[in-house]
Amino acid sequence: MIGILMLDTSFHRPKGDIGNPETFSFPVLYKTVNGATVARVMDSGDDALIDLFVKAGKELENEGAKAITTSCGFLAIFQKELQRALAVPFFSSSLLQIPFANRVTGGAVGVLTAKRLSLTTQHFKSVDVHHHPVVIEGMDDQPAFTSAIVNQTEALNVNAVTKEIKQVTTRLLENHPELSAIVLECTNMPPYKNTVQGIADLPIFDITTLMNYMYDAMGVP
Repeated sequence: MIGILMLDTSFHRPKGDIGNPETFSFPVLYKTVNGATVARVMDSGDDALIDLFVKAGKELENEGAKAITTSCGFLAIFQKELQRALAVPFFSSSLLQIPFANRVTGGAVGVLTAKRLSLTTQHFKSVDVHHHPVVIEGMDDQPAFTSAIVNQTEALNVNAVTKEIKQVTTRLLENHPELSAIVLECTNMPPYKNTVQGIADLPIFDITTLMNYMYDAMGVP
């Protein structure tokens, strides 16, 4: 099984989202990290969270997880600390795929993120991908996505978010036609991957592509 450290959230998770077990063709094991809110993870990078995630990660290990990931790409910032503390392979974020995406396509990689203003150079340095050419585009100005996922003040409207994803992807490609691949930072974006792919016609990497890769690599039941 692959263990998933979940942020402390309550929004709806359609199929494709990391928080929906129907997303995967293999068994997953969830563990909510109480107190790890979206704001605390995304906006502050609070070091006090490390102990909470380590504790929850060790619980997943004890419950049989053979590898562990997280439900937020911003946790890239704690990749090294959590990897050192856990006994099984740990992959914090879809951002880990940036070097692969760059190497196999030979070009710059677009990163679609939940919040552009909060995704810093340190997030990229923490997973050693800061030397690769990236262009970042965010959902900061998209009300349906932000209210449901980031602020959790309104119910998720899949149709509205699909339109917003389409708008942001189009903007990214119009501003940067040189891109050769896209990485979805946010683990809530995979339900809209086909929308992104339909517009971009490029390789699209997300947390589910990384989880499938790791599951095959681990050969775990």
